[in-house]
Amino acid sequence: MYFNRDLSWLGFNHRVLQEAMDDTVPLYERLKYLAIFSSNLDEFFRVRYPLIIALSKLSDKEFKKESLFSESGTEVKVQDLINESLDEFGNTLINHLIPELKKENIFLYYHTDIKEEHLAACKQLFLSSILSFIQPFVITPENLVNFIPDNNQLYLIVTVKNSPADTISHIMINIPSNRLFRFLVLDPIGEMRYVVFIDDIIRHNIPLVLPNKEVIGIYSVKFNQDADIQINDEYSSDLLAKMERSLLKRTTAATSRFLFESTMPVNLRLFLSSALRIAFSDMFPGGHYHNLSDLFSFPLSDPSLQYPRQQPLLYPSPSQTSLFEMIRKNDILLHMPYQSYHTVLSFFNQAAVDPEVVEISITLYRVAADSHIANALISAAKNGKKVTAFIELKARFDEANNIKWSRLMKKAGVKLIYSEASIKVHSKIALVKRKKDSEQYSYALISTGNFNENTALFYTDHVLFTCDKVVIRDLNLLFEYMQKEKKGHGKSDLKLRKLLVSQFNLVPGFEQLVEAEITKAKNGVPALIRIKVNNLEEKNFIQLLYKAASAGVIINLVVRSICCLVPGVVGVSENITVKRIVDRYLEHSRIFIFGAGEDANVIIGSADLMARNLYRRIEVCLPVTNEKARKQLIAYFQMQWNDNVKASTIQKDGSMIRDKTGGEIHRAQHDIYSYLLTSNQ
Repeated sequence: MYFNRDLSWLGFNHRVLQEAMDDTVPLYERLKYLAIFSSNLDEFFRVRYPLIIALSKLSDKEFKKESLFSESGTEVKVQDLINESLDEFGNTLINHLIPELKKENIFLYYHTDIKEEHLAACKQLFLSSILSFIQPFVITPENLVNFIPDNNQLYLIVTVKNSPADTISHIMINIPSNRLFRFLVLDPIGEMRYVVFIDDIIRHNIPLVLPNKEVIGIYSVKFNQDADIQINDEYSSDLLAKMERSLLKRTTAATSRFLFESTMPVNLRLFLSSALRIAFSDMFPGGHYHNLSDLFSFPLSDPSLQYPRQQPLLYPSPSQTSLFEMIRKNDILLHMPYQSYHTVLSFFNQAAVDPEVVEISITLYRVAADSHIANALISAAKNGKKVTAFIELKARFDEANNIKWSRLMKKAGVKLIYSEASIKVHSKIALVKRKKDSEQYSYALISTGNFNENTALFYTDHVLFTCDKVVIRDLNLLFEYMQKEKKGHGKSDLKLRKLLVSQFNLVPGFEQLVEAEITKAKNGVPALIRIKVNNLEEKNFIQLLYKAASAGVIINLVVRSICCLVPGVVGVSENITVKRIVDRYLEHSRIFIFGAGEDANVIIGSADLMARNLYRRIEVCLPVTNEKARKQLIAYFQMQWNDNVKASTIQKDGSMIRDKTGGEIHRAQHDIYSYLLTSNQ
């Protein structure tokens, strides 16, 4: 009664690929969906695939104990599914998108000879700008002693015949796309504009790198390395230094995937497997080009080939009244990216300079590279305010950036708190305290998404500002708890009244709300549960939903990515429907609605329904009591549920059926924008 989590995730990534295959999507956006698919798959091989292989080596008894949502042979199913998707990826790019680009007078050199008119320019560019970054070396046991391939970077394996000895050598040449560019725009020929990969410029100029060598073959390759940093409890003395050491170790991690050009001979693959110490089973065939996540940076931007720009709505409207005064009068609920993130930035910027603000507390999970919020905290500390930032150094792939900001903030006088090794702080909360005369006012901010102005442009999230005294009290207690040296002590003393916080009352709080709907159903009262999350994986919660569905509760789920719950099974989950939405914005918000009437309990927060979120992280969810905000969130969910353009319904066999109907068109991300355009007038 559970879908395998990795196969479910691969199903989501295939749904992303479907957007690239959809000819109703603008051409450049289709290229971006290919890039997203490729980027997602790279992360899968770095994070999940090593675990799948490790699990496959366990005995049946160990397997059942260690792998809740897996079964024997999962690694084969994973590989088959990935290969099928990669075939569709190649077909979409080669047979659809490249010809469509040509119709727009854009010629992408893709496994084709460079035209005579462009050869001189490519050679000049190679000699003047690329060659200094090229670092060829012969693959020999001596040279490989200290060899560390760059993760997710590109190389060419060049096989040459040496003269006069007539021996064969294999030489690895880096493709410095990470330091230069991946695509170059060449001079037009007539109306046709030309784009070339840096890979092809290097391939064409190999004789300049290896003079007097007879080139027998050139094959592109790429390394993915295991990136799932595991931090054990025993390393607790200096987490910051430990994370830096872990980042260093990441560069020497075991290769989880070696991607090679499919034309590479088997004997060369065997040689590389031995020389580079890569398991033959971790070598995967690919195309002529790898790292097609670089399609994000495809040049020749043309607005007519992209989604029309949707200007974020400014809410609340600017006025002479300060934002703090507005929040004191009423709660403010924002919906990103439909509404502008400027309000969030203004909240922190005003707090940094407001002479009445005395204290700021915040949790930071993924900090923007050029974070205005982090800069505001630095300014606030320099302006004499007490600033406490709980920064999560274990946010995967953002560790280095978070470390950088932690050092800058610490230097400015911000008090930094780091999580213990065994737990992540994933909550998105902030608290600002102001003092005027003898009175103190506090302002809370609770978000479903990170305090990151960059991702706020394309992640759907909700942000609530409130002066609710019970919420303020709970946040004060939580921030005090998180500053304790040993987080395991004093849990029973944290008597939360409104907030639902994992490690404390979140799981029992959700269980009570589900049980209340079960009681309604048994008493013949309409019972309804509506949930929108990124992932649904936690076994106990799935069993609870099965119990509710069996009792007659109608359950509507919008799950973007991993869904281990099996819907539509007679007698178990026939009252459960699961939908997945993939559109121009990444669905990221979490909404929980319990009840069918106007008095339904509405909750937003940072927690997905995964074991790690519910039991091994600090997550914060908030019951929304402001009437206007509650109605907006219920309407928001309903618009998502009504989507029949970008939504798919997950079937009991794990397949997806697109929710296209012949009636009125409903596209949630369009409808929500239109709704917010008028609802706040």
